[in-house]
Amino acid sequence: MTLLADVVRAEREDLVALLATLGPEQWATASLCAGWTVRDVAGHLAWAAGAGGRELLGDLVRARARPNVIIAETAVRWARREPAVLVEELRRAAADGAKPPGMPATAVLVDAVLHGLDVRRPLGRPRPVPAEAFAPVADFCAGARFPSSALLGGPVRRRLAGIRLVAEDRDWAHGDGAEVHASGEAVLLVLSGRPVDPDELRGPGAATLAARL
Repeated sequence: MTLLADVVRAEREDLVALLATLGPEQWATASLCAGWTVRDVAGHLAWAAGAGGRELLGDLVRARARPNVIIAETAVRWARREPAVLVEELRRAAADGAKPPGMPATAVLVDAVLHGLDVRRPLGRPRPVPAEAFAPVADFCAGARFPSSALLGGPVRRRLAGIRLVAEDRDWAHGDGAEVHASGEAVLLVLSGRPVDPDELRGPGAATLAARL
């Protein structure tokens, strides 16, 4: 049985390996995160892994404890680092297992997997999400409540109301109602509030779900 810590490390290392190959234009490419470039995504991940307790507290106070504001502001600030510096910081975090104080390992995995998709899709550098990473990320997103849901495009329960979401290439499904079938990758995008091409959704509930995204 693969340990969760090993899965987290593998996903982080895979993203670092991709980022290390990028040129200036690719770093400046718009990611799936609205308003963020690939470099901003890397800045966010570096902040999440590397900010100390005092810095985190200061960020919390300045943003008045609003999660989306904290994340948006710190991503842009940390993205001012040179790409090579960001890559090295992320490589070190993957090796050390660094994470924000109190953040569970599953949430770290969610960050690595979803932000990997945020970067890979716009760059045209696809990579299937491994089964051992997919299930915990999908379960976490499907069960997210506030404040976590605020970082996933809003209430997931409302988005999936009356829908049974089925991953075609994974042994995973969630919800009750009209079925919507999609690839595992598209399922993660739906669950996390990312943009999805309606053509990627199939089944009697597809049109309803697409209208909510």
